[in-house]
Amino acid sequence: MSCLRRARPVFDLPILQPLRRPHTSPRSFHVFSDSSLIATATRCLPRRTFSAMAHPRSDNDLFEYTSGRWLVNDKLRHAERRRDFNVDALRRLAAESVNRSPDDIESLRKLAEGGFNRVFLITMRDGFRMVARIPYPTTIPKYFAVASEAATLAFLRSVGVPTPEVYGYSPTPDNAAGTEYILMQHIEGVSLADVLPDLDEGNIISILRQLVQLEWSIMTLVFNAGGSLYFAEDLANAPGYPSGPTKPGIPLKDERFCIGSETNLSLWFGRRSELDVDRGPYATIEETLVRGAEKEQAYLRRFGRPLLPFQRIRREAYGYQKQQPSDHIENLDRYLRIAPSLVSRDKRFDYFCMRHPDLQPSNIIVSRSPDSNSYVIASIIDWQYTSILPLSLNADIPKWLQNNDGTGWQAEMPPSLPENLDDMDKTQRERELELYRRRFRHYYYVEHTRKYNIFHWVVLAEAVGTLRRRLFRHSRDPWEGETIELKLALVQATEHWETLAGEGVPCPIAFDSDDARETMKLIALQEEAEDLLKVARDMIGTVGSEDWVPAEYYEEAVARNKKFKEVALSMIEDDEERAQNAANWPFDDRDEEDYM
Repeated sequence: MSCLRRARPVFDLPILQPLRRPHTSPRSFHVFSDSSLIATATRCLPRRTFSAMAHPRSDNDLFEYTSGRWLVNDKLRHAERRRDFNVDALRRLAAESVNRSPDDIESLRKLAEGGFNRVFLITMRDGFRMVARIPYPTTIPKYFAVASEAATLAFLRSVGVPTPEVYGYSPTPDNAAGTEYILMQHIEGVSLADVLPDLDEGNIISILRQLVQLEWSIMTLVFNAGGSLYFAEDLANAPGYPSGPTKPGIPLKDERFCIGSETNLSLWFGRRSELDVDRGPYATIEETLVRGAEKEQAYLRRFGRPLLPFQRIRREAYGYQKQQPSDHIENLDRYLRIAPSLVSRDKRFDYFCMRHPDLQPSNIIVSRSPDSNSYVIASIIDWQYTSILPLSLNADIPKWLQNNDGTGWQAEMPPSLPENLDDMDKTQRERELELYRRRFRHYYYVEHTRKYNIFHWVVLAEAVGTLRRRLFRHSRDPWEGETIELKLALVQATEHWETLAGEGVPCPIAFDSDDARETMKLIALQEEAEDLLKVARDMIGTVGSEDWVPAEYYEEAVARNKKFKEVALSMIEDDEERAQNAANWPFDDRDEEDYM
């Protein structure tokens, strides 16, 4: 039994009560957003995080990550995020992009640091402000990610979607600054994340209505292929074009733009970028469904090796035994056999469309209406990794608007507070208020979607829509020593096959009852392990799957982790079991190379 399971009583000790500190943690952005996804937190798919910055002490602070630290692999995380560049040259490029002189620039300072990019605020002497965004060295696929986001912002702005104006960009470091960059408009306003806790219900309803209407304006743009959007010139100059894995793009009616390789991070992580596989646009929905799974199979056949699950809390369920890549290859093969039947049968709702990849409050900029106390959405930012996919695979409820409280609340009914709320103790009252807030946001997002974005609502309401999207997403997840999430989705596909594929279509895969039962048992163990890990993170004071902590609380988090580990291990009497748990303590540094 893992020491975290044995250590449940430790959670109640005064020395390990949840760390109370000011809200200075990064704003987390969830990569996977399906409400039914049984997610494994992975190092390879870092959360998009945003942290506001103080003024730098030197140019070196512009190159380093300074807004926080990591309890696990702190040195590696900082090394990944160090990016040197020519500061004076970037100032000059910024000034030229808006027809100014470098002498017009009053300051260049670090504005924010995220999971993939560092953002700088450039202020002119007359008060004009603009933003420079530089990707970290580990951000991939760097050329395609930068080129695609620049084109996506320009395209959406051309059709009336409020996105920042791009003043200039370079998808390669072959420029005077020595780095890739995007120079863009600074949007005046505040992020929704900053004001959301204090908004009244009327403002929340209004913002959700505006958000859904913006989604409608984007999701009703019909594309002739899938992938990601580029300027045609950038795709023509992409590495490997026109030979090799980079294939010609499919042009839009506006011939400045074309659709090319999808930039989704999971398709490019680690050695996957070395594979000589098709990276062109998706010509059909069927091709969209299978390309990621085929790529992962190619990766495993070339680079796969037995691995322990990357997340150490999940290793106990496998008896601390390495798992074979052949197991995942087998499940990917099962997926590929059923993939042709995953195409939605209602063609009215299954067209290629675009959707924001991470529609979290920190990416929604709002401003006060000049004639009232209400807020309006000024812009949607951070379009990196935007995909063009069939609506049946792109549909989703943003993570912060989902409600999965497991209480049986009927989502079709407006939520209400308990009549005896005032009679409850503080803990119970806070729990009920939080439930109400989650239900309230969920209800009005779905209700506005029904009113203003009917195609999205129909796809969200489809009985097996969530299962289809889980199958698709797990089939392209990077393998990290586990195949259980994909296998669970496959088992469920066999159980709901007629609804998924249609009457009279034979199911090409099968699982015996013992195998299906063991799969569910393993999933339950892993869910329990993840719940324990969440509690442990709260005790220690880290944030997110990478165990980030504000720099000023780092030493305290280290001390709490040390004490927690000592107490938890002391509760294990068997020497061998104690050693096994010590070697797999979830908050110790680890080697990540085998998982690339």
